[in-house]
Amino acid sequence: MKKRMLILEDGTIFEGTAFGSDNASIGETVFTTGMTGYQETISNPSGCGQIIVMTYPLIGNYGVNRDDFESIETAVNGVVVRELEDEPSNFRSGMSLGDVLMMKGVPGIQGIDTRKLTRILREKGALKGMLTAAGDTVSVEDKLEDVKAYKLPTNLVTRVSTKKAYPSPGRGERVVLIDCGMKHGILRELNKRDCDVIVVPFNTPSNVILSLFPDGIVLSNGPGNPEDVQVTIDIIKELLGKAPIFGIGLGHQLLALACGAKTVKLKNGHRGGNHPVKDLLSGRTELTVQNHGYAVEEASLSGTNLEITHKALNDGSIEGLKNTEYNAFSVQFHPEASPGPEDANHLFDRFTDLMKTNNRKEQLNA
Repeated sequence: MKKRMLILEDGTIFEGTAFGSDNASIGETVFTTGMTGYQETISNPSGCGQIIVMTYPLIGNYGVNRDDFESIETAVNGVVVRELEDEPSNFRSGMSLGDVLMMKGVPGIQGIDTRKLTRILREKGALKGMLTAAGDTVSVEDKLEDVKAYKLPTNLVTRVSTKKAYPSPGRGERVVLIDCGMKHGILRELNKRDCDVIVVPFNTPSNVILSLFPDGIVLSNGPGNPEDVQVTIDIIKELLGKAPIFGIGLGHQLLALACGAKTVKLKNGHRGGNHPVKDLLSGRTELTVQNHGYAVEEASLSGTNLEITHKALNDGSIEGLKNTEYNAFSVQFHPEASPGPEDANHLFDRFTDLMKTNNRKEQLNA
């Protein structure tokens, strides 16, 4: 078995066994708390540029199947687990996690103390890290200097957004989905409601989007710092008031920035399932799926036309907003789940109802 190291920028080194690709990689090391859903996690474009630490101790036991990918290609830079199951047992399994990572060129490390690693990340926040081969010929000091010198990329959305527009036809409302790193689950939920969806790149000009005659616009999830995607923020500003808008994940943050608010980086971020969120409008608490490292700054909402609709019960951070002037709302979590609880799935119904109501108003005013 080949040996591999995880070298963190603070000088902490873990040595374990390699699996997946033989490639070395550098990325932002973060942890996710889901007990299941590793397939969706490694294929979620929001994880682009990250080395993902799975806190659950046994990963890979039910394998990987054809149906649960959230994108065609994996976006993560590496996977860290306590124990990897090489012989999965599930009737849906088509391949082991290790084989998938090998095929996709993603390195992994197993056999390290992921509890200790998670405690370090909880204390210090996300850290830059490197997955690299271990051995007498490896200069740990040189590798550590490479990690420290590494600058986190600012073009992550460019990497994962579609390069060309494409349709996902339906006979219902026309939705233009701005792809900043879209999970397929969002598209599935819109298709379930018979929406006629056109997926467009993150930098599609507003006049091109409006020429598609949208009944509504969805801003997808995606990776990285929302302030790095100024082109999309400017596009959203031009789209406000033209059609109902629904933002998810990064799309929530971009909508907030377009309306004059600010975003901040969280120390640890929220990643995994079963995060409790309170809907301030209904008083209901919902368990949600989350995957984000940034949040909207509450103090920055003063002077904007944004109103808080959802709050995280764990840390009080903003999880949902609505624009009081325009038909626009957003949530930080993932109502499409994939994986995780589907408590907030009704938000897609809210969006389709908003499009239908808006269309009726336009017809009456015509």
